[in-house]
Amino acid sequence: MTAPALVLHGYWRSSAAYRVRIGLGLKGLVWQDRPVHLVRDGGEQHGAAHVALNPQQLVPVLEHAGRVLTQSLAILEYLDEAFPGTPALLPADPAGRAQVRALAQLIACDVHPLNNLRVMQYLGRELAADEAARARWTAHWMEEGFAAMETLLAQRSPPGDFCHGDRPGQADCCLVPQLYNARRFGVDLGRYPRLLQIEQACLALPAFAAAAPEAQPDAVAV
Repeated sequence: MTAPALVLHGYWRSSAAYRVRIGLGLKGLVWQDRPVHLVRDGGEQHGAAHVALNPQQLVPVLEHAGRVLTQSLAILEYLDEAFPGTPALLPADPAGRAQVRALAQLIACDVHPLNNLRVMQYLGRELAADEAARARWTAHWMEEGFAAMETLLAQRSPPGDFCHGDRPGQADCCLVPQLYNARRFGVDLGRYPRLLQIEQACLALPAFAAAAPEAQPDAVAV
């Protein structure tokens, strides 16, 4: 049997890897999982083998056709361009593409980095922030981002079950993992009914179910 052409280096609970798994599933692509444990032995992402793939020492990393790709949003756009015969993750029109990119970046660039594992570790190690303080930090930035996204969707999104119309795309790939993270940190999501409606529609789809953290082979009981 021919090995899959796509190899994803990720971690079961990484939000960024989670969004790429969703994208791969929505596009119906076959891929091979290469787990990188972000906690064990100080974090495998810091080992020489992974650093050679990604000097940032982060996941995900996607290998395809001899190329090594990093940064989840760049990977999702690459998948659209490299596999044009599969369902698109961005709309065809320029305005729609800009809108979806803005929503995706709201999560991936403005919210997620502030609750990333390395940020949480730094807050505890260097700034002596205890678990309660780190939870407050995380909740503040998530709530701020979710409130803005709730408003933006009410103002600009075309009608439909997802972030942009009747098909899930790049913004949905980003939103669902961040809502998963929010629950881990005890964030009250009841104030964001539109986000929860979108999440419910997404989780009913096989691509989202297959990408869920607990469905990954490297998932552990926590």
